[in-house]
Amino acid sequence: MAAISFNPRLNVQGGRKNHGVVVEEIEGLIRVYGDGHVERPPIIPSAPCMVTNGVVSKDVAIEKFTNLWTRIYVPSYSSKMPLLVYFHGGGFSVGSASWRCYHEFLAALASKAGCIILSLNYRLAPENRLPAAYDDGINTLMWVKQEARNGANEHKWWLNQCRFSSLFLAGDSAGANIAYNVAIRSYGISGSSIKPLILKGIVLIQPFFGGEERTISEMHATQPPNSALTLSVFDTYWRLSLPLGANRDHPCCNPLAEGATTLRELKLPGAMVCISEMDILKDRNLEFCNALASAGKWVETRMYKGVGHAFQILHNSQFSQIRTQEMMSHLKAFINQ
Repeated sequence: MAAISFNPRLNVQGGRKNHGVVVEEIEGLIRVYGDGHVERPPIIPSAPCMVTNGVVSKDVAIEKFTNLWTRIYVPSYSSKMPLLVYFHGGGFSVGSASWRCYHEFLAALASKAGCIILSLNYRLAPENRLPAAYDDGINTLMWVKQEARNGANEHKWWLNQCRFSSLFLAGDSAGANIAYNVAIRSYGISGSSIKPLILKGIVLIQPFFGGEERTISEMHATQPPNSALTLSVFDTYWRLSLPLGANRDHPCCNPLAEGATTLRELKLPGAMVCISEMDILKDRNLEFCNALASAGKWVETRMYKGVGHAFQILHNSQFSQIRTQEMMSHLKAFINQ
């Protein structure tokens, strides 16, 4: 997979004069104006659906009213496969299931792990602040449940190969936050709410959590050049995505904050948490894993040395390729255990 360039000077759109002052900006990715207008320069190319290494991919509409859709990846396996619902990263504010970096990563993962992947294109903030993305995740599970029960002919190309008793929720960065929150909402309601789907586990890759109190790695982490997540970008994403008036100790941001449902009270399947050594989120991710274990939850923690945030998507480190293959092997083992 090729490296993704994040040169903020590229693809910057004009049109500032009609929308007032810029009130929030992550250079090259998103610009929000005082009148609410939002620009997202196309800094990362999209990939069309295609057959990649024997993996067929197609885009499927879920809900027209909210423009909710998914890209489905089906590898060439003769037996039924686990189903993994994946949420892309991007601070809840940018990103797409069609981005080339996600297409390449998920097509490779579907092939290596032998699983069917639904990569969800959920609504973005600030136009749709949290919990909109969580709602889209829940609605997707309800849609899959309905399709599994109905067995519609148009979806048999992937439904007939699914092992619905092995459902996994996964995501990276903000997508991991969404996967976690969808899991506690769906798994915690009742087992019958998503039958015939059975949630077996969650995969949280560099989960995007926060808090008002800074961690050591947030303040002092040594990051790779061209890091995808600086502290300034981290704060901006939260300002764009949290409910208006909320701070970073809101439960959407900080699952360990006072006032959030305690982990011991939550019903959760087994979790695999992937952490990058040079990520500003490292300490917060480790704290979350320790809290899960202390609450009696089953958690598998994986640390990837010498790489930063989103290395498996952006390939912005000399160790990215090696660590990405390590991660895929760990994901395969977790999904198929």
